[in-house]
Amino acid sequence: MSDGRTVPLGDRRYLLSPQDLATIELVPQFVRPGLASLKIEGRLKSPAYVASITRLYREALDRVAEGRAGAAPAVPPSARYEMEMAFSRGLFTGWLRGINNQALVHARYPKKRGVFLGRVCRVAGNQVHVALEGPLAPGDGVVFDAGRPEEPEEGGRVYEIRPAPAAQRKATEDASRIAEVILTFGNGEVDFRRVRPGDRLWKTSDPALERRLHRSYAGGVIRFRQPLDFEVHGAAGTPLPLIARDPQGHVARADSALPLQPATDQPLTPARLAGQLGRLGGTPFQLGRLECLLEGDLLLSWSELNRLRRAVVAELERQRATPPRWTLRADSPLTEALRTVRNCPPEPAVSPAPELVVLVRSLAQLEVALAAGVRLLYCELEDPRRYREAVARVRAAGAAATVYVAPPRITKPGEEWILRQVRAAEADGYLVRHHDHLAAFAGCRCVGDYSLNVANPLAADWFLERYGLERVTASYDLNNVQLEALLAAAPADRIEITLHQHMPLFHMEHCVFCAFLSSGRDYRDCGRPCEKHVVQLRDRRGALHPLKADAGCRNTVYHARAQTGAEYAARFRELGARWFRVEFLDESPAEVGRILDRYRRLLAGTLDGAALWRELRLEPQLGVTRGTLDSGERPVTVL
Repeated sequence: MSDGRTVPLGDRRYLLSPQDLATIELVPQFVRPGLASLKIEGRLKSPAYVASITRLYREALDRVAEGRAGAAPAVPPSARYEMEMAFSRGLFTGWLRGINNQALVHARYPKKRGVFLGRVCRVAGNQVHVALEGPLAPGDGVVFDAGRPEEPEEGGRVYEIRPAPAAQRKATEDASRIAEVILTFGNGEVDFRRVRPGDRLWKTSDPALERRLHRSYAGGVIRFRQPLDFEVHGAAGTPLPLIARDPQGHVARADSALPLQPATDQPLTPARLAGQLGRLGGTPFQLGRLECLLEGDLLLSWSELNRLRRAVVAELERQRATPPRWTLRADSPLTEALRTVRNCPPEPAVSPAPELVVLVRSLAQLEVALAAGVRLLYCELEDPRRYREAVARVRAAGAAATVYVAPPRITKPGEEWILRQVRAAEADGYLVRHHDHLAAFAGCRCVGDYSLNVANPLAADWFLERYGLERVTASYDLNNVQLEALLAAAPADRIEITLHQHMPLFHMEHCVFCAFLSSGRDYRDCGRPCEKHVVQLRDRRGALHPLKADAGCRNTVYHARAQTGAEYAARFRELGARWFRVEFLDESPAEVGRILDRYRRLLAGTLDGAALWRELRLEPQLGVTRGTLDSGERPVTVL
């Protein structure tokens, strides 16, 4: 929605579903001195996905190693095919080859598609003619894409493939690449009335590939083993101790139940021990170093030696599966901090009158807040060059108001110029969002925002004392009970609580303005639609979620409905909280005035929290949680 009107986007309906990051072709550029590792992420993916993608990147690294003397071999087409079949909403290198907002999100489907096979030419009875562009075999699973993935789609397993008669084939620009074929499916599997010419065809299942991948990890087959070092020692008449060590430092020991005996034949030589101890099939180990410290020619039954080997391997696997236990050293600075928090919680403060902190995102909202007599203002504008004007308006008002300005939530190397613009406004202070801001605005008056993730008194102490922040904002991850615990253990009068806001849902490097309101790739050729239009994203329920851009062209999607923690304000006041924030997003000046009046009455004790959210039609929620009351889960009221 742009300026209140629907933007026609055809079948592009999934504006926040990017293609999958796939950088296998860039692996040769990554392998250079200083690079420690490559990371693969596969949230909620199948074992087959893990087996496939991990092997493909391993092979890519091996190709680079083999080709170091010359050019590294290219990625074979079979690798891309396998990646698309493993899971693909489309494969893309992200911003690693430069910013291209037109390519990152095609927006046509939000789920796995697989390999593109071509388009439907015609439907004749129970047969589908397709201009085939990809590999297809009988038994493969396919889906017909009509451009409406939110609706049930037709598809099934291909029963038969045969060339279309020459008289029926359509002329193509590249007949050698595109061949028209006829696909036959099982009876009743496809409703051919819902398949239309022009529909895209995708391969979603390749049984032969799936069987091959399953064999690569099923049946207990372990492809990669770590060396296991063994040590044996002992003398005749004593048990044999077997000690094993893995590369992670785990150690296991087992002693034989039978004593060692003098050997008259076939003593336990290092070679014989290695042959027996090296029988590690079905385990994640292989024989590493063997240290034999036996005194003389000794003998122990093979069955007892096998039992010892199995015992130490089982103990090592148990240790490796156990999460590590950390020990806090007595000389650690954290020890003293913990002792202070546990033994000396701050006394409940007798707090001065509560302060209303107001964050505005437009100059019109700023004027209303000044007229209402707000004494502490945060200003967050999309264009930091306008901060000078905002500061000047506050000072020209002649009021006793203090104004802090907010740098963009994300700052990347090379964007220090944005922070210099923010600082050039010469505001009274700054709302800092991350550690780079702590350095950029060192020596200035600063308040820490919620993104510093202050969720416990140790974190609060770290930022307040080490960095000298005036206040820190409580993490949005805390529910009301957890927030009460923070106020009881930390300086409550230096903890700021956000009571009212439109919750930010997504922070994105992708620019929706550029991708869907222009034909440009980035800020250099997009025409800056973010400066000209008010944009909202409408979800499947019809809710309109505001979209904002910052100086670095990053986008934030905010929740359509503002939320409030007003019901908890009185309890927070009892615990010494003083600073309560109200954030505005796109509210009109009239709305800003009305909301400010209600929150002032709330903090003065003349308006009940439940009455406030009902009157303003807000979502009763604190941070990202709904919060809980001492009596149990709070009932959710549906408006």
